[in-house]
Amino acid sequence: MSSIKRFGVIAGFAAPVVAFLFISAAIASYPQFSWTHNALSDLGVVPGLTSALFTVGLIGGGVLALIFTAVGLYGFAGEKPVGKAGAVFFAAATASLILIGIFNEHFRPTHYIVSVAFFFFAPLAFFILTAAFHMTGKRALAAFTLASAIVAAIVWILQLTIEYVPNVAIPETVSGLIIAAWVIALSTLMRKAKA
Repeated sequence: MSSIKRFGVIAGFAAPVVAFLFISAAIASYPQFSWTHNALSDLGVVPGLTSALFTVGLIGGGVLALIFTAVGLYGFAGEKPVGKAGAVFFAAATASLILIGIFNEHFRPTHYIVSVAFFFFAPLAFFILTAAFHMTGKRALAAFTLASAIVAAIVWILQLTIEYVPNVAIPETVSGLIIAAWVIALSTLMRKAKA
């Protein structure tokens, strides 16, 4: 494995760790946070340490995920246009994550737009990558990616239709954990790959 691909793999492992470590620290620093009555982004406008931790988590995790996508996933997804398209859409998701950190809830409607973009582009990328992996004979990976896409999307479909919680911290977290697990799984496969 080349040094640049190894860097992409390391970034893939680090991105979820950085994002969730700092977000968890932000939650711990703000006892008033409610899983049912807040959005995670509410942490980004709490003055002081809480907003700083949350912002670092989003921007740092997003930058690392973008590196993973650019120097790892883009090549791993295959030579066919569908694989490249899936990687590009996932890059759009990671860029949106960075922008969520830059444009907090004080920046309306920009914050809302980039938040929706993240949770839309990531499952869309997974659906496209499912086709790419299936076409290249990676059937197990295609099935895992499809399952990830469905779960990441359905938590939002249910929230928008039956509103199972008053606010969005829970669907944000579930969807984010699915995306993080997928990134770690792909990083593991890339590390094992000889190319």
